[in-house]
Amino acid sequence: MTPAAQDQLAILAEQRTELDAERLRIEKACSLAVLDHITAKIRTACPEAVHVNFAFYSSRTLDLHGVLGAQSSPLGTCPQLWDNRDGEEEHPLDYIADQIEADLQTALAPYTSPAWASVHRNSASDGNSWLLELPPADRAARVAELVREHHPEATAVVVDGRAAGRVIEVLEGVADDGTPVRGPRPRWSSSFDTALSGLVSQVLALPALADRHLMPLPGDYAHPHGISPSAQLRLMPLPPTA
Repeated sequence: MTPAAQDQLAILAEQRTELDAERLRIEKACSLAVLDHITAKIRTACPEAVHVNFAFYSSRTLDLHGVLGAQSSPLGTCPQLWDNRDGEEEHPLDYIADQIEADLQTALAPYTSPAWASVHRNSASDGNSWLLELPPADRAARVAELVREHHPEATAVVVDGRAAGRVIEVLEGVADDGTPVRGPRPRWSSSFDTALSGLVSQVLALPALADRHLMPLPGDYAHPHGISPSAQLRLMPLPPTA
């Protein structure tokens, strides 16, 4: 292969890598946009809806089981608000059942879909039963609520896009010299960290939310774990909570 051909091949390979990365970003954003679309429809017909219950198969197809409400207590079960398998009683969700099933399948079709962060097994069932927690109306506000459960004075967090949106540091205001006050190292459970990272990863994946809620870090930012800074580290100011 001639040097010119090698150079052309290297250029094309780099372009292919960039296009693959862009396709992946768009695929993630589309998955969440579909999820948000059907969530709005579900909540219009059933305002108390919190989870969608479904069976998922190795063929990456699913059967819609129903819609559940909020868990009454940590040991309680989620009340069934609508059962798609029981056609005896008419419900507003009956009219969009096919849309829910199709959109949910679209949102979960990519292996890398951020919507999977909201899915967990239905502990009340021994069979093929999964629950998808519908996204909050305001993801940034929900992130703020969760963080302030452990850090009441938190004003911002530093998130790492390389680690699926993991919060690596909590900031608590600004010192007199204008530098951010670095809060104590986050110490929360792995399940809490997973839930929080799932929400942040969705903010990162949706361009409109990322542009609104994420900012670049100062050039002199020092990673709390001594890791080299990256462009994927972002500052997320937290909106006020009630």
